[in-house]
Amino acid sequence: MQVLTRPVWVVALSILSLPLSQVTQAASNPQAPKAPAKPCTVQSTTTGSYFDLNPIALAPPELKDGRKVHKTDRDTSWQAQGHDYGTNFTVNICAPVIETVKDVVGVDKSRWQNVSAYYQQDGKIYSIGEQASEPIFRGRRLVLNYTNGSPCPSSKATFFESRSIDDDESTAYGHNYYNKGISSTKDTESVRKKSTILSFLCDRDAHNAQATVSFVGTMDSCTYFFEVRSSAACGGVAAAPQGGLGPAGVFGVIALIAVIVYLVGGCAYQRTVMHQRGWRQCPNFSMWSDVLGFISDFFIILFSSLTRCFTKKDGSASYSHLNGSGAQRRGLIGAIGGRGGSNRANRGDVDAENRLIDQLDEEWND
Repeated sequence: MQVLTRPVWVVALSILSLPLSQVTQAASNPQAPKAPAKPCTVQSTTTGSYFDLNPIALAPPELKDGRKVHKTDRDTSWQAQGHDYGTNFTVNICAPVIETVKDVVGVDKSRWQNVSAYYQQDGKIYSIGEQASEPIFRGRRLVLNYTNGSPCPSSKATFFESRSIDDDESTAYGHNYYNKGISSTKDTESVRKKSTILSFLCDRDAHNAQATVSFVGTMDSCTYFFEVRSSAACGGVAAAPQGGLGPAGVFGVIALIAVIVYLVGGCAYQRTVMHQRGWRQCPNFSMWSDVLGFISDFFIILFSSLTRCFTKKDGSASYSHLNGSGAQRRGLIGAIGGRGGSNRANRGDVDAENRLIDQLDEEWND
């Protein structure tokens, strides 16, 4: 008796694993071109979770005849209370604010439409960052940075000194800071600009398209820190990119390889060890034969049952039609005292009754 030795199994498995190894090498090749990432999305390098912040990125509502097409669309951006800062903040995620902003302090008119966060104080609008759609991870925290806002206060301003909440910010910076620009002795390109840091926290109780923005604070009225709570920050499974395999595709490849190994290994064992030929070389031939026989019997029974139901219905209708015609004929002929051809089976009984009646009449006459 021949035995399938270990080298044969090694060769078979190496041949089957060759396509999978090629796919793995192609996926891990750093020189392979990568598809551009979808805006406002990121994948964690530590947990592998996929984060999509587009559900909380607000867009202007679609209007028709001056009315909103969808009543649930927001017509204002996310709001955050400033508390002791003296003003509230308007913020959008990965997109410019919905509101139309004009006369933004220290920002060119061509960039007003790119403002993603701002606040208004004493009738003036201050930008604290322009649109950005590339969230990043700092450790395990998901953050989004807005930069290139209005100019920060000058270093000579005594911002950290105690002042009233309602003080004019332009007064603290100097009366001519925003109106006439900074001193000519200082390079204008070195002026710091206001920026914003949005830190996202997972809130599974919130609706997918809802977000709660909270102002945390600022140390120098130059960098503003906010926390955004939303279910969009909880992460999930990434969709399969173009040309790539998603979780279902990977599972399908593994299942296909397992089936191939089962068939090839089983056929090799049945042929070399059990000396089977023909269809009996297939692994577990008797079991699969019984399964196929059961399936075929099931469909035969189902088909025959359906055929019988339809044929029985048609036969019953034809029989009832003929039976009704015969009954009608018997009723008509019986009414006039005749006997029809359909009633020939009862003719002998009628003759016997007539003879009995004649006999009784003769006895009565006697």
